[in-house]
Amino acid sequence: MVAVCGSLRDHSYTRLALEHVLAGASAAGGTTELVDLREYDLPPLDADFDEQGDSAELVRVVDGADAVILGTPVYHGSYSGVLKNALDYCGFDEFGEKTVGLLAVAGGSFPVTALEHLRSVCRSLNSWVLPHQVAIPRVSSSFDGDDIASDDLRDRVERLGRDAVVYANIEPEPPTFESAENVGADD
Repeated sequence: MVAVCGSLRDHSYTRLALEHVLAGASAAGGTTELVDLREYDLPPLDADFDEQGDSAELVRVVDGADAVILGTPVYHGSYSGVLKNALDYCGFDEFGEKTVGLLAVAGGSFPVTALEHLRSVCRSLNSWVLPHQVAIPRVSSSFDGDDIASDDLRDRVERLGRDAVVYANIEPEPPTFESAENVGADD
């Protein structure tokens, strides 16, 4: 399982939360890897080129995973542009029929719209998105150093990792309406 961190900040609450997700996945017997987008050279996607920068490596890592967790800070009510750009390099081959978990953190109010937007993107790629998702509002008060301050929140975050391992090989659903309407996405 891989967790993709859609934050470039040095002290990223998204990254800290994903580390707890990965701890939950490891406890459930999963092999884990954090995909830190700070370590990838991913210029804005230019669809005229098959590969740019480190895009082939990103695609290889995501494609090789049994499950993917997408983690994002909330910017203007949605997920980060960094994560959007990384997802643009991937497609049906990497996400089709794959289990995906979602996590969003916000400095302020509840980050539900970012999760809804990511869920729609993943459905259009014919992923199986876990019903359990994690939203962490007022994130700076949710951490004590690198640790999650609340037992309840820590349990919810780690459960996301456990669920990704448990459902990594779930029988795929028939293609979604959204994925069938995504004509020309691989052109």
